[in-house]
Amino acid sequence: MIYFNEETKTFYLESKDVTYAFRVSERGVLNHLYYGGRVPREDLLYTQCDVVRGHGCNLPDGTRAESLGIYANECPTYGRSDFRESMLSFDFDGVRVGDLKYDGHRVFDEKPPLCGMPSVRGKNTLVVWLKDELHKAKVGLYYTVFEDLPVILRHTEIVNDGDKPFALDRAYSFCADMPDKSWEIITLPGAHLRERVPERHKLAHGTFVIDSKYGVSSAQMNPFAAIVRKNTDEESGECYAFNLVYSGDFVFRAQIEQNEELRIVGGINDYDFSWEVKPKENFVTPEVVMVYSDKGMGEASRAFHDLYRNYLINERFVASPRPIVINNWEATYMDFDTQKLCRIIDSAKGTGIDTFVLDDGWFGKRDTDKSGLGDWYANEKKVDLFRVADYAHENGLKFGLWFEPEMVSEDSDLYRAHPDWAMQVEGLKPCAGRDQLVLDLTRKEVRDYIVESVSAVLRKYPVDYVKWDMNRPLTENYSAWLGKNGKETHHRYVLGLYEVSGRIISAFPHIFFEGCASGGARFDPAMLYYFPQIWTSDDTDAYMRAIIQYGTSFCYPLSAQSCHVSASPNHQCGRITPFSSRADVAHLGATGYELDATKLSKDELAEVKEQVKKYKAMEDLVLFGDLYRLNDPTEENLFAEIIVSKDKTKAHLTVMRPIDVPNGGIVRVYPRGLDGESLYRIAELGKVLSGRTLMKCGILAGAPKGDFVTATYSFGKVGTVRENE
Repeated sequence: MIYFNEETKTFYLESKDVTYAFRVSERGVLNHLYYGGRVPREDLLYTQCDVVRGHGCNLPDGTRAESLGIYANECPTYGRSDFRESMLSFDFDGVRVGDLKYDGHRVFDEKPPLCGMPSVRGKNTLVVWLKDELHKAKVGLYYTVFEDLPVILRHTEIVNDGDKPFALDRAYSFCADMPDKSWEIITLPGAHLRERVPERHKLAHGTFVIDSKYGVSSAQMNPFAAIVRKNTDEESGECYAFNLVYSGDFVFRAQIEQNEELRIVGGINDYDFSWEVKPKENFVTPEVVMVYSDKGMGEASRAFHDLYRNYLINERFVASPRPIVINNWEATYMDFDTQKLCRIIDSAKGTGIDTFVLDDGWFGKRDTDKSGLGDWYANEKKVDLFRVADYAHENGLKFGLWFEPEMVSEDSDLYRAHPDWAMQVEGLKPCAGRDQLVLDLTRKEVRDYIVESVSAVLRKYPVDYVKWDMNRPLTENYSAWLGKNGKETHHRYVLGLYEVSGRIISAFPHIFFEGCASGGARFDPAMLYYFPQIWTSDDTDAYMRAIIQYGTSFCYPLSAQSCHVSASPNHQCGRITPFSSRADVAHLGATGYELDATKLSKDELAEVKEQVKKYKAMEDLVLFGDLYRLNDPTEENLFAEIIVSKDKTKAHLTVMRPIDVPNGGIVRVYPRGLDGESLYRIAELGKVLSGRTLMKCGILAGAPKGDFVTATYSFGKVGTVRENE
């Protein structure tokens, strides 16, 4: 609910169990008052500090205490007595000072769409307009609330109401000022093959920065940050979590300054950014998802999961079972022909696997990764796509194809015809990544070519599934057609990606699209808007995947994580892990297989059939259940997670002991999320126990000898404690 008190000029934004409050000051400035657990709609002005601080500046014609540097502010700008991190930075023909004052507000019953940008679906939305009268700039601050979730969405719109252009040198999506300095920050850093491994840091005086300059949201740092108290853990303590709905360069800045308070701002990275806003035009920032929890990081994660499943992911797919694929990449790489692919389909038949995906190498002159990208037509000398697709369908499997639409090889027909379509600086040889260049998606003719060439393949062949890859970051941040506005390149690239993705996906509503970027280098909410699931990592090792999937679950639901069983020894790290462990970890997401099924024995193929059967029995939990992380595998020699159905009648517990310790200690795992008054049959224990007993007394995490061994437990409600008394 959104409420405005006319007398105190205070806005109260109320989501489930959350209050977010700010006021219009006597100066017309928006002062932030409170963000946290639900409180009554009382006058909160008393919480604001009103002191004179030495070596500071005050607003004109006011007392020395009237300084923006003392107040908590909703939309701080540069140059008017607030020396902390700003949310917006203007350039009005050399003048960089902005002076924004309240200019009205409006409440919408339905959330307005973000022009050209993916966003979360919502209803009750407030926009507060601010205006710089001198420079004729208007700023709209948008807030969306949810009755069923502790979530607030924010984004910003900047409008040029004058007759001269101006530039935006910083256009962040939000600012959040928080009391005192006793905060820590949780982030999700990583690298290719080890994405989103959580880290936690104590915040101190100065500015803590996380960002991406890769042109994509990146494997190196995810657009997520959680501000937490020192005592916050999975199930208790305050947590303010932020996730940017954006797929390009981003930044979060968390600053503690002389007031001994915290400010966090974030949005599009302003490192190499500037945007010209012409008269009567506007600029819209990406949306940020803000989640508050006073019940720890686990509760915040479950709120993100519910939000993305119910309000972000394509409604056509959010509730439907995910394809259980077998992908040929680690089986054949690019060395395949029609017969070899058909033999893989033969091996998968009857196992429960329902989709065959043909990965890189089927198009153009593409026998190595040095050529062919951009030439989206089948290499008929190498593979008969019609035959492979028909053979899959004849054997009860759907058929999928791999694309990398944003890239071009120098050794390709496309590059020879249009070398200027690659992002590059004239006279300077561009940097290559995986021996490929990036197409300039800021150009309409390039976007049209991608849509038309990919669509032609999807119209010609009976394709049910597409894996959309992107295997390198962006360099040469320049587009010739932008001229002096070259700093718009990276953001225009991202907008171009959204346009291309939207056009192709909407044209083929029957096709299931999976996102990928060298694995998880573009795993962000904006991509989930287009792709119901994303390849979580190119690392398919069971142990590393347990850690990667653990970190990914901090804000992304299990159903969005594409997780495959691969060969052993693992192709990325050479680790040997049990077949059952690889499956048990892959079942904590949208499962599938990434191996050569023709090399599996009859017993192993029978095991695949049992693994798929086991997954199907818990699939509803992956799609809709509540996840509880029971320990931190980056700190302990244990990985344990339980998924519990919304009605608490069903649960699935997965435990992995990475390293076997001879004569080791006794390990207990304590399930969470069960109904204390319900009785559950645990098939693997051969017992019926109450939820209260299971959560209080735990389960002995017994497993056979050996490293990287898993154990799983299935819980089914069979009654209540009272019925059994």
